[in-house]
Amino acid sequence: MGKKRKTRREIGGLFVHLDRRERAAEITTPLDTLNERIDFELFRSLLEELVPRKDTSKGGRPPFDHVFMLKILILQSYYGLSDEKTEFEILDRRSFQRFLRIEDEGRIPDRTTIWNFKEEIGEAGANRLFDLFHQKLEEAGLIGRKGRIVDASFVDAPRQRNSRDENNKIKETGEPIEEWSDAKTAQKDVDGRWTKKNDETHFGYKNHVSIDEESKLIDRFDTTSANVHDSNRFTEFLEDCAIDRVHADSAYKSAEHDQWLNEQGIKNRVHEKGRRNHPLNGNQKRSNTAKSRIRARVEHIFGFMSQVMGADRVRSIGRERAGRFNALSNLTYNIARTCQLGASVQKA
Repeated sequence: MGKKRKTRREIGGLFVHLDRRERAAEITTPLDTLNERIDFELFRSLLEELVPRKDTSKGGRPPFDHVFMLKILILQSYYGLSDEKTEFEILDRRSFQRFLRIEDEGRIPDRTTIWNFKEEIGEAGANRLFDLFHQKLEEAGLIGRKGRIVDASFVDAPRQRNSRDENNKIKETGEPIEEWSDAKTAQKDVDGRWTKKNDETHFGYKNHVSIDEESKLIDRFDTTSANVHDSNRFTEFLEDCAIDRVHADSAYKSAEHDQWLNEQGIKNRVHEKGRRNHPLNGNQKRSNTAKSRIRARVEHIFGFMSQVMGADRVRSIGRERAGRFNALSNLTYNIARTCQLGASVQKA
C-alpha cells in the first residue's frame, strides 16, 4: 500500500500553525525587551558561586544552566507564579519559551527543580543578586544622588488558624508549639505577625524600600514582619547615601528623624503630622500637598509590584523565604523598570 496522503484539513492545520507562529514572532513582548536590553550573563559568576554544581563528567544528567534557571525565577517573579504554575506556563506559552530560548528543543525543569534552585540561592544569595544589578545601575548612572523616597508595603503570607493561646506562645518564644506534629509544624509560619492598618488586617511581612526619586528604581530594601513600624528602617536606608533630600509620608515624622536629617544636611521633605488637639494648619496642608507630588511616585512602584507582579503575597512559609521572595521581586522590578526607562545593562 502506498503512503497515506494528508487530508486538506491536516495540510491546512499545519499552515495555520506556522502562520500563527510567524505572526506571534512579529509581536514584541515585554519579555523580548528584557532579553534585548538586559545581559543576564552578568549574573553567571555569582550564580556559580551561590549554587555550585557536582561533577557529572562520569555520567548522570547534566544540571540546568545557572543563567537559564535565574531567568525562570525572573519569569516567576514578574508574573507572580507558583512553582507548579511556572512549570506549566513554560510548557504552554511560546513567549516564555522565546525568553528562555527553548522554542524548538531543550529540557524544561519541573516544579521541584525550580523550588530547589531557589532554596540553594537563599535569602543571602538573592540579596547579592540584587546588589550586583544595583551596582550596574549605579555604574550606568540610573540611580542618582538627588533624592530618595522611603516607604513600606505589606507582603501577606498564608494566614494561620491558631488559637489565641498558641499565638501568644509564638510571640513569646518565636518557636512552634511543642504539641504540634511535624506535619503541622511544617505548615505553620511562626515568623510572620498580625497587624492592622486602615481597618485592614494583615498577616505576614513588609517590604521596606528606598527608591531613587527620579528613576523610580529601588535603591535599598529590607524585610521585616508585618507588625514592625514603617519608620524603623528610615535612617538605616539613608546612612552613607550622599543625597540632597528625602521624601516620606507622615508615618516617618518624628523629632528624632528631624534632628538626624538636619545633622546629615539632608533636606527634610517628610510629611507633617497632625496630633490630638493640634491639627495641621493651612500652610502645613499645602506643604503636604506639594510634597505628595513627588512622594506618590513610590505608590506607582507598589501598584506595579502588586497588580502586575503579585509581589504583595508570598506563598512560602518563614521569614527567610519571605526575604528571598522580596529580594527577587525587587530585583525583577528593577530589571523591568530599567527597560521601561529605555536603558540597557550589559555584562561589561
